[in-house]
Amino acid sequence: MSGNTHRFTWAEIDLGAYRRNVARLAKSARGETWSVVKADAYGHGAIECARAALEAGATGLCVALVGEGEEIRLAGVAAPILVMSEQPPDQLEDLVRLGLTATVYNPGSIDALARVASRIGVMTKVHLKVDTGMHRVGAAPADAVKHAQLIASHEWLELEGVYTHLATADMLDRDVDSQRQVTIMTEVVGDLRKVGIAPRHVHIANSAATLRQLGDSSLNTLHRVGIASYGALEVDGVGSDLEPVMSLKARVSHVQTVDAGEGVSYGLRRPLERRTTVATIPIGYADGVRRAWWERGAVLIGGKRRAFAGVVTMDQVMVECGDDAVRVADEVVLLGSQGGENISAGDWAKALGTISYEVLTGISPRVPRRYIR
Repeated sequence: MSGNTHRFTWAEIDLGAYRRNVARLAKSARGETWSVVKADAYGHGAIECARAALEAGATGLCVALVGEGEEIRLAGVAAPILVMSEQPPDQLEDLVRLGLTATVYNPGSIDALARVASRIGVMTKVHLKVDTGMHRVGAAPADAVKHAQLIASHEWLELEGVYTHLATADMLDRDVDSQRQVTIMTEVVGDLRKVGIAPRHVHIANSAATLRQLGDSSLNTLHRVGIASYGALEVDGVGSDLEPVMSLKARVSHVQTVDAGEGVSYGLRRPLERRTTVATIPIGYADGVRRAWWERGAVLIGGKRRAFAGVVTMDQVMVECGDDAVRVADEVVLLGSQGGENISAGDWAKALGTISYEVLTGISPRVPRRYIR
């Protein structure tokens, strides 16, 4: 977005931390590591993170949309890029021309992709997704062989992979469900081999499954690592050595003293208990600071946690600073560390009843990203 690069609000993206995370995940992987950079790399910047992931040892990338893959291709990235769901018919020509790897799970989509690949004359790699229990998308296990044979029957399609997605890999008390999915996938791979189909890649592991090493090596020729690479995995016992990649910062834009009993922000909801310094920060819910965060959240100024003085507004928040000397342009940390204090995406998520994915991807594009290389 033009005109926002000199805002008093920005997100710092530590590409060094990101590279280290990817390298650590690659060590845990039993096969190749493909970094998930969909949704603008979870708000961190797809092109920058794609390049950094490949530098750190990833051999492929994963996206959700053809347009996401196109952005990365146009930046000169030649690595394999898997589009992780079926795409609308009008996107298939771009998918093929860009050399993206398609995910398929319906016969109609397989045939449509084959027609486009044949017309253009480009061999297109395909991964067949199987629904082993998450019930989001994927072919029924009983149909996997039939679908694979249909792919193989098309001259311009190459069945490079078969995969599934584990629904409870990040839930230690639901391992029975993960094991059920692993068992089903093992049976699918066995059925494919019985008819002479042995794709180069079989993959089941997301971030949590990679760190927990779920499934044997035959099901993990590559690992799709996403949230862990951004240092925001929320699973007890794993990922503690991963580093947060994004910090959200701002500068104080206004300082005033407000008397006891006065309310601050819309609704004047919580009158101040004493006369206090109130600092205004130019960031709000249009930037990704959820409105409900004001009741339980805080920011860091001068190495101290500062409670919100009132509700989050679209472009600004106000915080209580007591008797401390706070000045315009002082640095504010909304995500990250300052002094000995830290506020994480997990802290936001816990207070808001959500997950760190939503916190990170919710940081608006109007917040400029500054890359630490």
